[in-house]
Amino acid sequence: MASDIRTSELKEPVDVAEYLFRRLHQVGIRGIHGVPGDYNLVALDYIPKAGLNWVGNVNELNAGYAADGYARVKGISAVVTTFGVGELSLLNAIAGAYSEFVPIVHIVGTPSTLSQRDGMLLHHTLGNGNFEVFSEMSKNISCAMAKLNDPHEAATLIDNAIRECWVQSRPVYITLPTDMVQKKVEGERLKTPINLNHPPNQTEKEDYVVDVVLKYLHAAQNPVILVDACAQRHRVLDEVHELIQTSNLPTFVAPMGKGAVNETLPNYGGVYAGDGSNEGVRERVESSDLILSIGAIKSDFNTAGFTYRISQLSTIDFHSDYVRVKYSEYPGIRMQGVLKKVVARMGKLNVQPGPTASNEIADKDKKMSNDEVISHDWLWPRVGQWLQPDDIVITETGTANFGIWETKFPKGVSALSQVLWGSIGYSVGACQGAALAAKETGNRRTVLLVGDGSFELTAQEVSTMIRQGLKPIIFLINNEGYTIERYIHGFEAPYNDIQPWKYADLIKSFGGTSENSKTYQVKTKQEAEDLFNDKEFAKADKLQFVEMFMPKEDAPKALKLTAEASAKNNAKQ
Repeated sequence: MASDIRTSELKEPVDVAEYLFRRLHQVGIRGIHGVPGDYNLVALDYIPKAGLNWVGNVNELNAGYAADGYARVKGISAVVTTFGVGELSLLNAIAGAYSEFVPIVHIVGTPSTLSQRDGMLLHHTLGNGNFEVFSEMSKNISCAMAKLNDPHEAATLIDNAIRECWVQSRPVYITLPTDMVQKKVEGERLKTPINLNHPPNQTEKEDYVVDVVLKYLHAAQNPVILVDACAQRHRVLDEVHELIQTSNLPTFVAPMGKGAVNETLPNYGGVYAGDGSNEGVRERVESSDLILSIGAIKSDFNTAGFTYRISQLSTIDFHSDYVRVKYSEYPGIRMQGVLKKVVARMGKLNVQPGPTASNEIADKDKKMSNDEVISHDWLWPRVGQWLQPDDIVITETGTANFGIWETKFPKGVSALSQVLWGSIGYSVGACQGAALAAKETGNRRTVLLVGDGSFELTAQEVSTMIRQGLKPIIFLINNEGYTIERYIHGFEAPYNDIQPWKYADLIKSFGGTSENSKTYQVKTKQEAEDLFNDKEFAKADKLQFVEMFMPKEDAPKALKLTAEASAKNNAKQ
């Protein structure tokens, strides 16, 4: 066992757990998600001492989804689990965060270093004395690992893990053995904040890349800007908006980039996703002779089944660790510095106008009657009309993820979705985390749109929302099962059906009262229209749950196209 640091050698001794949680507080975290277990209980006692709030989730998977949602709003999050059984339940959510560049600090309470050294036959183990097996499982979905087995190294390992989490915008894994929780480390380090800044690009190389970019940009006759998720994850939205507004170039977002751009700008044109694009967008983007692609993630669901028709010869890609100009790649050059200099030196460009996005409902969908069912063609533009500036909008993998492409956002709206990883049920947990972050940062309105099938996976997290006094507006789309799977394969197959629940009754079962919650059921366009026009509903002064009935066979156009492409790809031999 590692020897303890003599307290007399420390200027300001603090316990390891206190040091860890105070560092988390310093980077902006206020709520700690997770589930208690005997290997982390003593460590949890330090959470309030560090000015943090213990959230307390229903299970570890939901805690991970919630930490993901919290991080997308606040910038970083933390979740605590116990060894083995707890951490493994979390891994699906952590893998999703790794996939989608979401920074989560995962802290695992583990058996003591003495127990591990002796290979003791403890609960929550595989019974073989191997205490490394679970950390090995997390290794490939963590950008850094810190095993706090020695107090001499603990503070340095903690600081490094938190820095890497922020800088790489991906999860990190920290183990905290029970006998290390109260070991002493140097608290004076806490007076110096962790340096979260990236080292600047090499000036000569950066200037060369900027010159190359500007050469092609000035030569282009009809350039456009395409913004995707990594512009958000790697925190370059200020530079992106400077580029959009200074250049006045037609600007589009990929589905994962929804919310990255101020959609009220006059040169915002809508969502580009190949065949699933908004009206007029595909033609404008694909006819461009130069596309400034910022933070692209060209996955299947983000491109409507790989239906992009963009040549690399007409593309400049800006990323967190390289820039690619056509087929020439410049590694080690971060996009942030390049974008700043491109804007500063840009001068006059050739600008050809593009389409403009709107929430106009088509004439064929405007009909209102007492029995007119709610259609996707009507719903999504109407949601756009109802949303308010600075709302947080969470959409579930499936129907809502694709429907939101047809919604033009007011200024300041943040959009959360899991297009790449696509774990159904994600959005309910993410809603809890996002709503908590919103409460901490000024009580922004939080709106969740989720299908009935996905909701059934993680419905319990609504109880955490009630427990924490959160006030999201939850729209549950009741359309009798797994819609996206139906369109991929087996439309009438029983495996795409679900057991119908009395969804609105769940709120009371989870502890909801008339003071802290309200439920609604809407079955027609007119009922939905009346709700959207209800000023009390729009105030969002309590948790509100709306069960919205929609036809089983209806789906957004983009979902149908993407599902068809996915089915064809799955069938390839």
